[in-house]
Amino acid sequence: MTSKSKISAKYKPTAKEPFMNTKQKNYFKRKLLDWKDSLLKGSTETILNLKEEKEVTGDFGDIASAESTKSIELRTRDRERKLINKIDEALKRIENNTYGYCEVTGKPIDLKRLEARPIATLSIEAQEMHENQEQLNND
Repeated sequence: MTSKSKISAKYKPTAKEPFMNTKQKNYFKRKLLDWKDSLLKGSTETILNLKEEKEVTGDFGDIASAESTKSIELRTRDRERKLINKIDEALKRIENNTYGYCEVTGKPIDLKRLEARPIATLSIEAQEMHENQEQLNND
């Protein structure tokens, strides 16, 4: 491992540096790619588990329990598939220099928010407005 990669592994974006500079973009790109790799590994494990599963025999309770477990795992993987799509969209935003900027206001999204939710497309304020609007529409 080179000293450059050791430095980048310890790097954390700060508000003291220019927003979405090259270091920050590379940091979030690595974070997104690592997250995506982790999700893909889980998906591969699910596929292998489903292929290896033997037919469940026993009483109806055992069969229902096995089917329920399989259904939950498949729903989880479907949510992760959608999350992978959002990660891919975030990676495209990094490439076209729109990553980290609110889709509504155009202003920078707080680094703490991006750290917690690297696929965020809205600032906290815009997200709250969006959720309030959804609440009004649902009522």
